[in-house]
Amino acid sequence: MKLITFRRKPGADPEPGVLFDDAAVSLTPLGHSDMPSVLASDRSTIDNFLANPPAYAVTPRAQIALLAPIPRPPKFICVGLNYRDHAAESHSEIPDVPTIFSKFSHCVIAPGDAIVLPKNSAKPDYEAEFAFVIGPGGRHIAAQDWPKHVAGYTIVNDVSARDFQKATSQWLMGKTFDTFGPMGPWITTADEIADPHALDIQLRINGELLQNSNTRELIFKIPDLVAYLSSVITLEPGDIVSTGTPAGVGFARRPQRWLRPGDEVVINIAGLGELRNPVVAEPQ
Repeated sequence: MKLITFRRKPGADPEPGVLFDDAAVSLTPLGHSDMPSVLASDRSTIDNFLANPPAYAVTPRAQIALLAPIPRPPKFICVGLNYRDHAAESHSEIPDVPTIFSKFSHCVIAPGDAIVLPKNSAKPDYEAEFAFVIGPGGRHIAAQDWPKHVAGYTIVNDVSARDFQKATSQWLMGKTFDTFGPMGPWITTADEIADPHALDIQLRINGELLQNSNTRELIFKIPDLVAYLSSVITLEPGDIVSTGTPAGVGFARRPQRWLRPGDEVVINIAGLGELRNPVVAEPQ
């Protein structure tokens, strides 16, 4: 199942729904105003509704605009240095515990929206990332119980201003500029992915392949992250956990490859679709 947030027409209220090949079905008739509400609900109720949805809930796919699947996640949690190949290219030791930071939720943008390069940064970078989405929340979740709490998966581009990121020991300011959180195009529910730790992940800019790896390279996998995070914070429906980026990022290349106005960034993850965003300069 592909869970989406969409608009039926410009200026309309966002609606949570399910995307099919030829149509989107709104879940607002079930009383859901946003995606976290859907993720907190009973799946069987949604399945029963989808078996015979009312006509007013159905919109042809060509007539909708996709937003980020969770435009304002309750928590936008990120994991640093979590691919072995990326740790190697960064000349960093394999961490003993996960490196956790966050992005403010305002930075989330939709598929097709523009990444705006800030005029006060000279080193904007790209990071293709596989993210998991929390369904039923909880605290002190055992690692083996992670499937009960992960509703599905999506794609994130952890856009990063490296000059701001590396100016201090705290990464947040380099990670959370406006538009630095492209997400989508949808949430693929967990039942659709046999093994989330065996997915090809690729990033291309203007057609050039710059990142090419597989989620099997993750150092801390989903069970580890669910247990570690929930030992500190209560995970809630709609929380996003972006699991880190593989090798090939711009700052590690020689010569370095920063994002430039006119670029088009495309991330593909097997089974999760394609996240495509243009790049523009911030007006002076």
